[in-house]
Amino acid sequence: MVHVSKRQKALRGKVTEDPIALSKAVELVKEFGGTNFDQTVEIHMHLGVDPKQADQIIRGAIVLPHGIGRSQRVVVFAKGDLAEAAKEAGADEVGQEDLAKKIKDGWTDFDACIASPDMMGLVGPLGRVLGPHGLMPSPKSGTVTPDVATVVKEYKAGKVEFRNDSGGNVHAVVGKLSFEADKLEENIQKFIDHIDSMRPNTIKGTYVKGISICTTMSPGIRVIAA
Repeated sequence: MVHVSKRQKALRGKVTEDPIALSKAVELVKEFGGTNFDQTVEIHMHLGVDPKQADQIIRGAIVLPHGIGRSQRVVVFAKGDLAEAAKEAGADEVGQEDLAKKIKDGWTDFDACIASPDMMGLVGPLGRVLGPHGLMPSPKSGTVTPDVATVVKEYKAGKVEFRNDSGGNVHAVVGKLSFEADKLEENIQKFIDHIDSMRPNTIKGTYVKGISICTTMSPGIRVIAA
């Protein structure tokens, strides 16, 4: 039997099964402090997509208005002037064959991997390592680009990637518990609106089936899908 702490029982007692307005959900999640660290706030959206259909994959990236509360670690595959621009933009590591070998040996201690188009011949074989961690650069998410410096700055400012899983769920970090309520709400609404705008034309019936938000150590709070 899984042990449930008194704190978790108390938090669960505050959550109802019925969805509530986003503003009320944010107010409630802000009450879920009481830990000795600044908890991450996450959003989980259940979508009416068929993950087996290529044209129903929900994948991309978004820069949230108020960031996510931490600086992301970014590595870049580039050479020449693009490599220098990436370094100046704040990339944590920039390289070519040396970086590829490091990753091939199992290093994935970073949050985003960006590559200029001419580097994809080198990056492609790393898919076995990067793919399972959701770190493989792709044009669709904007991480394969000739403008590596701009994308580095976006990730440093709080850009987050997302992709639906096999159950049609999309998960993302939307901030920290220490954020002011209005800023946290703006980040969450921005993410919801973005996912809503990506509805595939082939979807029949309900697209957004459920939304919930939670902190690192709290139960989920169901949100009304506007």
